[in-house]
Amino acid sequence: MNFLRGVMGGQPAGPQPSGAETIQKLCDRVASSTLLEDRRDAVRALKSLSKKYRLEVGTQAMGHLVNILQADRSDSEIIGYALETLYNMISNDEEEEPEESEEENSQKQADDLGVQFTEIFIKEQENVTLLLSLLEEFDFHVRWPGVKLLTALLKNQCAQVQGVILVSPMGVSRLMDLLADSREVIRNDGLLLLQQLTKGNAAIQKIVAFENAFERLLDIITEEGNSDGGIVVEDCLLLLLNLLRNNSSNQNFFKEGSYIQRMKPWFEVGDDNSGWSAQKVTNLHLMLQLVRVMVCPVNSPGATSSCQKAMYQCGLLQQLCTILMATGVPADILTETINTVSEVIRGSQVNQDYFASVNAPSNPPRPAIVVLLMSMVNERQPFVLRCAVLYCFQCFLYKNQKGQGEIVATLLPSTIDANSISAGQLLCGGLFSADSLSNWCAAVALAHALQDNLTQKEQLLRVQLATSLGNPPVSLLQQCTNILSQGSKVQTRVGLLMLLCTWISNCPIAVTHFLHNQANIPFLTAQISENLGEDERLVQGLCALLVGICIYYNDNSLENYTKEKLKQLVEKRIGKENFVEKLGFITKHELYSRAAQKPQPTFSSPEQMLFDHEFTKLVKELEGVITKAVHKSSEEEKKEEEVKKTLEQHDSIVTQYKELIREQDTQLNELKEQVSSLKTENEQMQATITHQLSQIQQHKDQYNVLKLKLGKDSAQQLSAQAEGAQVNGLQSEELTGLREEVEELRKQHAELQVQLREKDALIDKLRSGPAPPVEGIATSSENNAELLKELETLRSKVQSQTAEIGQLQAERRDLLKKAMVSVPTAAGSTDGAGDSGKIAELESRLVALMGETEKLKEEAKSSLESRAGLERQLAEANSTVAILQTEKAKLQQEVADSKKEQDDLLMLLADQDQKIQTLKSKLKDLGEPV
Repeated sequence: MNFLRGVMGGQPAGPQPSGAETIQKLCDRVASSTLLEDRRDAVRALKSLSKKYRLEVGTQAMGHLVNILQADRSDSEIIGYALETLYNMISNDEEEEPEESEEENSQKQADDLGVQFTEIFIKEQENVTLLLSLLEEFDFHVRWPGVKLLTALLKNQCAQVQGVILVSPMGVSRLMDLLADSREVIRNDGLLLLQQLTKGNAAIQKIVAFENAFERLLDIITEEGNSDGGIVVEDCLLLLLNLLRNNSSNQNFFKEGSYIQRMKPWFEVGDDNSGWSAQKVTNLHLMLQLVRVMVCPVNSPGATSSCQKAMYQCGLLQQLCTILMATGVPADILTETINTVSEVIRGSQVNQDYFASVNAPSNPPRPAIVVLLMSMVNERQPFVLRCAVLYCFQCFLYKNQKGQGEIVATLLPSTIDANSISAGQLLCGGLFSADSLSNWCAAVALAHALQDNLTQKEQLLRVQLATSLGNPPVSLLQQCTNILSQGSKVQTRVGLLMLLCTWISNCPIAVTHFLHNQANIPFLTAQISENLGEDERLVQGLCALLVGICIYYNDNSLENYTKEKLKQLVEKRIGKENFVEKLGFITKHELYSRAAQKPQPTFSSPEQMLFDHEFTKLVKELEGVITKAVHKSSEEEKKEEEVKKTLEQHDSIVTQYKELIREQDTQLNELKEQVSSLKTENEQMQATITHQLSQIQQHKDQYNVLKLKLGKDSAQQLSAQAEGAQVNGLQSEELTGLREEVEELRKQHAELQVQLREKDALIDKLRSGPAPPVEGIATSSENNAELLKELETLRSKVQSQTAEIGQLQAERRDLLKKAMVSVPTAAGSTDGAGDSGKIAELESRLVALMGETEKLKEEAKSSLESRAGLERQLAEANSTVAILQTEKAKLQQEVADSKKEQDDLLMLLADQDQKIQTLKSKLKDLGEPV
């Protein structure tokens, strides 16, 4: 303990040990002491020496400190001392400022030392995993130094530490728990840790986002007071920027989670905007950057469009426009707000229309576009603000033909209002002012009003300018060329040349107007042919591009300036190779590639504003075709025109065939619809036949029921008649009547036999008839066969009854003979009485049989009627099926004819394609683009 007192500041008894020796002894004590208190005191002493003797502590004590973290986790105090000591070794933050002469070298050495110690520490991945597990401890003395240590590790070796944390189980989730810590210092340092963790690692960014980071960070920003909050809000915004920048997955998650709507309160500023604090300016600047990240032009068009729509619907765009038109807003915030509004409206028709309707709070109210253009052409305004206004105007006109028409309309004579300042007047004023930057900005802005809009290019040809009193007005096109020929500044001439190239490209009428001025082509050729300095090379290249456009888009309407004559002029005065070389000066310029990278004009100084992003696209598109057009001979052009005409003819023929095929396809579709309707009708007829067959089955069932009933009724009538005969007796007169009835019964029986024979003939006819052509009719034939079997059974029954009647008649005759013999001799004998009883019984049986025969006749009649009905239904069904088959055959024939016509057309198309391929190969041989 005396040794420790000496280390901690006590007066030494002997000579003072060196720092390295002291640290060595402390490390030995940490490694060998068995008492926790001794190890704790030794680690505390190392902590106090770790800043002054950083190298010695780092080289000797790091392994012992890691062992302490593993072995003494139960004691939070020693763990805290060990973590702080490691932080002092690894961290590059110097609390004491070194002397000015040594500041740079000292800081570089400290950085190198921190990086080396970090490499040693993370060489064993278990050390980082151990540190992550220690962050789960809630004790402040463990958690806070652990957060600071991990942050320092990430600062020194970000990628390596990120890789270890990424593969560590629940590594990112443990760090996200720091945002929920109730102690602000740990939460705030946790924000700094997550900032370092999410730098440049998309995988970790996604994990952090899906750990509900957006919700937590937005809650913290709201609790801290939004833009009025302190540095914590700034840290939250920086972390949000890390998560969203260049990460489409997180951007989509942010949008789908409706977090864009929660950004609106950030931009609610009061009427009094004086005295903004530096922190508020920083916070609002980061908030505007966050909005721009969501609608950045480099994002996918679909994602950008959906974010723009959400920002308009939730009122965020309206809030930004309020800041744009507010007074007292700091200049840098106003500039960033203009840039943000630019990208929120870029390419979105709804947002562009809303921005066009915004008015500045002036008297009288003026459109926001006019107010911004006034700042752009005012040379007293800051340079960055003028660049922002130009970008805003470009974004307003991007893919906005309606807005382009409104801007050009303010220049036309019929719409000029002398009492108000319009956008067109401001652009013309800037185009012809003495300030070269205003000339360039106005020229580029006017070129964007003509971009990809042939109608507005032609409309702008109508614009007339009054130069001075007494002189006639000149066109805007002529005035631009006049200023160009006066030899103004390079920036002004570059702007005017970009405007002219954009104006007359892909517009033969504008080319004709330009060539109509006899002085334009000689001036341009003179500019190209001269040997000028480095500064004039870009102007020469743009003049060559303008002449090339006049050649390529020339419709040969002017006899003196046809394509061929212009090419001859170029060859004589400039030379083809020299012309192409001068044309290449544009793309070789150092500022060309910078402007081609992104739409926003970002220049460090006004002198560097030479190229526009959209113009670089035009140059890239036209450079190759102009070079080919200049090198072509008149014969090649004639051949090319002939080939083009031939191709147009072939295209017209192909178009005609395509139209014919479309018509035939339409007819085929109609025929298919007819076939489907006929199929539907056929199905309905089948259903009708099925219903009729079911009705036939019902009739059969009713017939069977009637048969059973008839059998029972005939038996009852026989018994009743027998009883009546026994009661009344048999008289001779009655016998005579019975004979007559028997004769009638015979006649009826004969008639019934005739009817049965007719039915047999009909059945044989049905059996021998042709098979129905429809499947549904086959089933009905089977049902008819069953009915015929039942009719056969009925006929056999009738025959058996006829035989029984004949037997009864024979018995009756025998009895009558006996009765005639016995009546005169023994009328009252017992034998006669017995014979009379038999006769009565026979008579009753005859009566019953006659009744049953009558019923059978009626039943046979009803069966014949139902049979006739079924035959009629079958005949109707057969006729319907025949009609359907006829129509089906016709449709099949029509389809076959259509297929044959299609095959012929395909053969013709194949021939035409072969011809086109031959012509294309000829074009390729001639060196023409196909």
